[in-house]
Amino acid sequence: MKNENIYFYTKENCPLCVEAEELLIMMNKQDIPIIKKDIYASDELLEKYQLMIPVIKYNGKELFGHQLNIEDIDRLLNKSTT
Repeated sequence: MKNENIYFYTKENCPLCVEAEELLIMMNKQDIPIIKKDIYASDELLEKYQLMIPVIKYNGKELFGHQLNIEDIDRLLNKSTT
């Protein structure tokens, strides 16, 4: 499962999303591919994540807006690869 992508759900004009993306890039020491998805590109994504973005999804686990900090991102990426 080491080759799984990281999905980053976001939208335009979202300062919290920009900050979370910077943290994600910084913490992605294994250079796992990051697939960035605008929730407004899909009705399904918009309905699912509208009030929760930014969202990071990796290896079946998700982190939502308020959970996006260095410690939780590190835990998500490292727990999933061990």
